[in-house]
Amino acid sequence: MSLKSLDPRINRLEIKEQDQEFEKDSLDQLTTFEVFIQPREDRPYQHEGIVHAPDEDMAFVFAKEQFSRRATCSGMKITDTRNVYVSKLSEAGVSIYESIEAPKESNETETEYLVFHLMKRGKQHRMAGEVLASGPEDALYKAKLSLDPGKPVLNAWVVRTANIHTTSGSDKVIWDTLPDKTFREAIAYRGADKIKKFLEEQS
Repeated sequence: MSLKSLDPRINRLEIKEQDQEFEKDSLDQLTTFEVFIQPREDRPYQHEGIVHAPDEDMAFVFAKEQFSRRATCSGMKITDTRNVYVSKLSEAGVSIYESIEAPKESNETETEYLVFHLMKRGKQHRMAGEVLASGPEDALYKAKLSLDPGKPVLNAWVVRTANIHTTSGSDKVIWDTLPDKTFREAIAYRGADKIKKFLEEQS
């Protein structure tokens, strides 16, 4: 069954149906990458957003341009969205760790996983720490034992460390040219002070 558009501009084109199917090129659809930013050395990495890119190298370039040009940045992590294991989303006041139980024993070799917590709706996931686990479900259980903050965790992301690209110490030079970027922030223009001055002049 063919669907007819409700847009008369489309219907005027008189596009004929084609039975032939076309295969998409391998790079026709870009991959989604999750981006995590460390604002300062003493701050944890936090989820900043996503970029679409053909590969990891280009994802890092796009992420740098998108998320670190207008704000101070100490480090960056990126990973293919498909590498992120997402826990169930909990209701406010109830931690996901309350329903996580020990998984079945596994013969898989333990490897390092990064764990990110969502503590409040509307906020971003922040890195809570690292655990050694045999899989993502085991990683959540290990996080319950060692990373539970004692406050309700609404959602958790688990990513195998080997699947994350992290900037090294030598990479940080790319942010050294503008160490102080407060002039790019709206607060630097002190709009409230100017409004107050204007109102005083008018009264």
